[in-house]
Amino acid sequence: MNRLRKPTVAKGRVGLLAGACLLFLAACGSDDGVSEVTLSVLAANPASHDGATVATEGVVRHFEEPLHYWVEDQDLNRVEIFPHEEIAPHLGERVRVVGHFEYSATEGRRLTLEHVEPLSAPE
Repeated sequence: MNRLRKPTVAKGRVGLLAGACLLFLAACGSDDGVSEVTLSVLAANPASHDGATVATEGVVRHFEEPLHYWVEDQDLNRVEIFPHEEIAPHLGERVRVVGHFEYSATEGRRLTLEHVEPLSAPE
């Protein structure tokens, strides 16, 4: 007599484990709601990214009167960075910034920081 066990319990656990793993991978994947956008794209079409969480790269610059900080690329495309006290220590550095992007015809382009990552030493 050939007796085969029916793996109902183990099969169910494997299915649950596989489902949990897929959910975990989806949560940890690259699609975390952050759009990688160059400064030239943000400068050319800012309204299309208004309200989005974006990541971009540039060199941190500032101006004293009125005090403001921004990141810019070699073509002088710029986005202002807030809060100033979080970006100020990176003055002159090439950085990757992640944050909430806003655009207004009167206020310009601005990014409220969630994260800043230095990519090079100050210039």
